[in-house]
Amino acid sequence: MPVDADGADGSDLSPAARRLYAFAVERYAFTPAEATTALGARAGAAVKELAAAHLLQRAPGDGPERWTAVAPRAAAARALAPLALLVRETHDEMDRLRGRLEALVPAYEAGTAHRDDGGAGRLELVTDLGAVRGLIAELVAGCEHELLTSQPGGGRPQETLEEAVGRDESLLARGVRMRTIYQHTARYSRPTAAYVERVTALGAQVRTLGDGLMRMLIFDARTGLMSVPDRQGAALLVREPSVVHFMTAAFERSWPAARPFPTTVSPESARSLSDELRQTIVRLLSEGLEDKVIARRLGMSERTCQRHIAEIMRAVGAKSRFQAGYLLSAAAAGRPGEEPGTGRPS
Repeated sequence: MPVDADGADGSDLSPAARRLYAFAVERYAFTPAEATTALGARAGAAVKELAAAHLLQRAPGDGPERWTAVAPRAAAARALAPLALLVRETHDEMDRLRGRLEALVPAYEAGTAHRDDGGAGRLELVTDLGAVRGLIAELVAGCEHELLTSQPGGGRPQETLEEAVGRDESLLARGVRMRTIYQHTARYSRPTAAYVERVTALGAQVRTLGDGLMRMLIFDARTGLMSVPDRQGAALLVREPSVVHFMTAAFERSWPAARPFPTTVSPESARSLSDELRQTIVRLLSEGLEDKVIARRLGMSERTCQRHIAEIMRAVGAKSRFQAGYLLSAAAAGRPGEEPGTGRPS
């Protein structure tokens, strides 16, 4: 529908204006007197309303005042022209501002390279989520050789994947190597599986692990980003070589133990993963961890975690969570279980 100068669309037209517009489109041109004859006294006000909405225009010629209808799309183009100009000017100003700020990047990087060897400035806490996202986009754009990513927490949010997929496809198209580790529970997330299918088609490698992941990104083994405990949306930017080396070594230790991420999960693979998850739950139970802590470490909901724990306890006939962990740990070690604190065989 057309938009008038005040931003109102055609649905805001008065009934008289609608009738007049229908009257106008049926003829090449009309005079105000003809409109009044056809529609009554309100025709004059309807003419002004339609002209303001760019739906009527003066017919050419030197004779009496005559009006002709304008196609809705043409009216919309006329009405939106000032807004389109404002948008272009805003984009131009954004580009100019970005250029002025990015011109300072060489000076910033040169300055940080000459900071003292004590490590000042090589660790930077970024607490704003928008700034963290912008930083990730900047580091991905500058990555030349390899990006390592470790993402605990199960399936990734749809919004995060939509933001990442175009950026990562561009990275891979430049020939940059990309390796990612998720948790096993991410395999059951359809959006995550769809993302993995797209990036692996371009050469990315994606694997999954049960537990023990830290959230981090490593760019060209020179710069790292890691999550900050208890600071939602915050990240620690790491330029200290020894810390980046530690992060890279932690990733490389996890990579061989991780399994390739298939885009479809077969029944056999699902059973194998379920068994591995239960074994991990057993280990964490024996450590005395709470349900919510176990769920967070395995990237699953607390309700799902509690269901697994209940199944484990039923399977071994345990009366408590700790007893279940003890009995299963004893069975895994090949020794007869005893009820904790009793010395009696379980």
